[in-house]
Amino acid sequence: MGRYAGSVCRLCRREGMKLYLKGEKCYTEKCPVQKRPAPPGMHGVSRRKLSEFGVRLREKQKLRRIYGLHETQFKTYFQRAASAKGVTGTRLLQLLETRLDNIIYRLGIATSRKEARQIVAHGHVAVDGHPVSVPSYQVRPGQTVGPSDAEHAHPRMKELAATAAAGRRAPSWIEFDPARLQARVLALPARQEIDVPVQEHLIVEYYSR
Repeated sequence: MGRYAGSVCRLCRREGMKLYLKGEKCYTEKCPVQKRPAPPGMHGVSRRKLSEFGVRLREKQKLRRIYGLHETQFKTYFQRAASAKGVTGTRLLQLLETRLDNIIYRLGIATSRKEARQIVAHGHVAVDGHPVSVPSYQVRPGQTVGPSDAEHAHPRMKELAATAAAGRRAPSWIEFDPARLQARVLALPARQEIDVPVQEHLIVEYYSR
């Protein structure tokens, strides 16, 4: 199955909260979640209470949609987290957070993870000085991320970096120099440093059923 090509605002409405999939629009009054908070569809809000399975499914779908992954991709990440040392839910979030496209988004040089994927896929990003065009590239602690052409960085990245320097801060586990568009991953993020509104233990329970 191909990538979802419908309105991403419907996905936010389905989960009942902003997933920030539309970039700048999510921060304005035009956001459909504010205008029409009910789930999409002709029936609107359902009065039926979700089953335990339904609650866990919705949590899994929410996290998968936040990072823009296919079902198979997401399941692969979960399997990697489950086989690694540490708390499975936290390891899952760390794997997702250290994707290259997510780091570009976290730095504020992309307004959404979708835009960050495009920036990476078009060859505008380098890791340790080597161009990387794979959005799912796993960035390790100690590695540096920056423009593939330091002297001629993409204008969009420069524009957003200036905005980021004025207000939006990179997370504490990333060291970022907006002037040079250079960042270094200091460590894997702790759970309290990941501001994703999910209860990851429900996702672990979903796959453990």
